[in-house]
Amino acid sequence: MARYDPASTVIAATRTDGLGGRLLAMANAKALADTFGYRFGFTWNRRAAADKTFHTVEIADRIFSPDFIEKHWLGESIKASDLGILDPAALAGRDLGEVAKEKKLRGWICDDIDVLQSDAPQLARRAQALRSFDYSAPVKEAIAAADRSRFPGPMAALHLRSGDIVHGKHRASLVFADKVIPSTLARAIVSELSSRGMTSLLIGQHRPTLDYLRAETGAMLTSDFGADAFTDETLNSFFEMALMARCRQIHSGSSIFAEIASLMGGAPLTHATALFDAPRAASIIIDELKERQADYHPREAAFGYQAAFLAMEDKISPEQTRELLEEAYALDPENDAYALKIASAWFRERDYAAGEAVLKSVMTRQFRERPKIPLVIMRLLGDLLFRRYPFARDFEFFFAAGEAGCPYAAACSAWILQETTADRERALAMAERAVKAALADPIVGKVRQRILQGKRPKTGLLAKARWRIAWLRGLGAW
Repeated sequence: MARYDPASTVIAATRTDGLGGRLLAMANAKALADTFGYRFGFTWNRRAAADKTFHTVEIADRIFSPDFIEKHWLGESIKASDLGILDPAALAGRDLGEVAKEKKLRGWICDDIDVLQSDAPQLARRAQALRSFDYSAPVKEAIAAADRSRFPGPMAALHLRSGDIVHGKHRASLVFADKVIPSTLARAIVSELSSRGMTSLLIGQHRPTLDYLRAETGAMLTSDFGADAFTDETLNSFFEMALMARCRQIHSGSSIFAEIASLMGGAPLTHATALFDAPRAASIIIDELKERQADYHPREAAFGYQAAFLAMEDKISPEQTRELLEEAYALDPENDAYALKIASAWFRERDYAAGEAVLKSVMTRQFRERPKIPLVIMRLLGDLLFRRYPFARDFEFFFAAGEAGCPYAAACSAWILQETTADRERALAMAERAVKAALADPIVGKVRQRILQGKRPKTGLLAKARWRIAWLRGLGAW
């Protein structure tokens, strides 16, 4: 098993997300290590991972060869404080080995997917690094099977994705939507590629939708080339990536899976917007749903409306926003991100009563199901994803509604202020405003209690203990 060598600077990939993200981080890290003569290493679990609905990442031994693990595996995890964080600024500075030695670091963690956004020589080596990974025998066989497949002519891979962004928890964040090509746009893309003499190969995670599109468009699926023989999800993923790698073009959203396939085979990777810009894509999606909405799974159709809305959010009126999102909400009533955006659209027009009614309905239901603060809709407002708040453009409209005397908007505003700013005084004032507007309401009362308690610390045993004590005292006061 590979271990740290104090005399050697290590460039380590330590991501713990999906297969594509881990492999791309490893390719970045190895490209850097090979370029500068450092040592490459990676972390990966060797125990069975928890069952996940959409992302199952196998243990290291089932993906990589014993020799590769022995040479490069650093363990299931490493002590982060022993390594620096490699970002573009660090990469553009002094010699990494010298800086590591000066700071008494064993090396650098290279987990930023975009760290090699330059024309530096290590970027050119990324594909070479990925191809040098020595996989386990079953993974090698899956890749070889894809390589043996015979295409009927020029092929263009169309990576629709889907998974948790369309059918799982991430559909409520709105952050990851650009990773997906909406299935409601696929018909138009297949038609466009066909006009260019290309047969489309559809790759995605929702088989009923893929089968429907195949029947409607004549596009091919990976199952046409033997993907169904690989019932193991990881082996199936490698087969599909290798099959995509053999295509002349790969079209996708901001998909790491597709990026890995591009590196594997050298096929150019093209973002879907290169075929249809955002306004045109939104128009196509809306027309498709007008004609064939019933043909799509409800969440696939709802995501189509979501994608159209996100493409035009800055250009359409509050009324048009509500029209799109009400269609989406009717199809996917469990996705309360739609209710949040609908309420915000009312607030934009200063129709505070209508927006407050939307919030009250959702927050009352959520509190009845789980009487704990933050409610789901509040958590959406306060969550930080990829160093930004997905609903930041809505904050000012919630603040205005809260200051206008709407208790639920004020309660949400208090949570926003606590989670996203250091303005504790204003957060408390908003919480007090909510209670004053609805004195007997248990929801706003609990929000006030939670704001008094303060923002929950993420680290530090003592800080967490003090926070817990504040919560218990709050219970007594309540």
